[in-house]
Amino acid sequence: MKDITQFLKAKETGQKITMVSTYDYWSAKLCEEAGIDAILVGDSLGMVIQGNNSTLPVSLEEMIYHTKAVRKGAPNTFIVVDMPFMSYHTSVEEAVKNAGRVIKETGANAVKLEGAGIVLEITKKLVSIGIPVMGHLGLTPQFINLFGGYKVQGKTIDSRKRILEDAKALEEAGVFSIVLEAVPSDLAKTITDSLKIPTIGIGAGKDTDGQILVFHDLIGVFEKTPKFVKRYLEAGKLIKQALSSYNQEVKDGKFPTEEYSY
Repeated sequence: MKDITQFLKAKETGQKITMVSTYDYWSAKLCEEAGIDAILVGDSLGMVIQGNNSTLPVSLEEMIYHTKAVRKGAPNTFIVVDMPFMSYHTSVEEAVKNAGRVIKETGANAVKLEGAGIVLEITKKLVSIGIPVMGHLGLTPQFINLFGGYKVQGKTIDSRKRILEDAKALEEAGVFSIVLEAVPSDLAKTITDSLKIPTIGIGAGKDTDGQILVFHDLIGVFEKTPKFVKRYLEAGKLIKQALSSYNQEVKDGKFPTEEYSY
């Protein structure tokens, strides 16, 4: 995809949208070559790349750094960037300044903000100055301390109503798409059917307008992945086998042979 109009067109035509969350040159390059519609440079890099237990420690500078690498790997792919925790929460002015930096310095196409509330006002302002915004509802990792863990959201009548109302409010504020994370499938379908903009699901069932998974999860880098992840490859096992073989051949004097020497 080249721009947000293609997200809206996909919604109108019923064409499912594919997104992958990744953080570096080589994986972004593979995503573009595979025809993935869009890439999210997620603040999940705090967990996947940095080994933290949440996304909260990730800085704006780190998001900019990783997005620059992703853009080099995928020069023709639509790229969305997570605005990290506390980079847009203090004021509209601070949010505009930081989102502007992301777009100017990385070449990304859009930013993603979690939740509603103050995000509605921020979204309106960013859109008014030409910065496309993707929303994010359901399990919003930047609110993990309020949720008490990574739990499915929208299981009660009140929470279902709130998420649906927030989705409609975000659409009215100007977001071009909304990520729905870890919500019941029937709620995701209700939200999807009620909006003119596309929904992108992760752990939200099959009725959203698109799907997103973390690159490292879908290729099976780690031993364990969430329930909603389909592992299309067991890369972790293959990589470990390769490293083990290399380790043993060097110690046994089998590598390098003449074939690999100058």
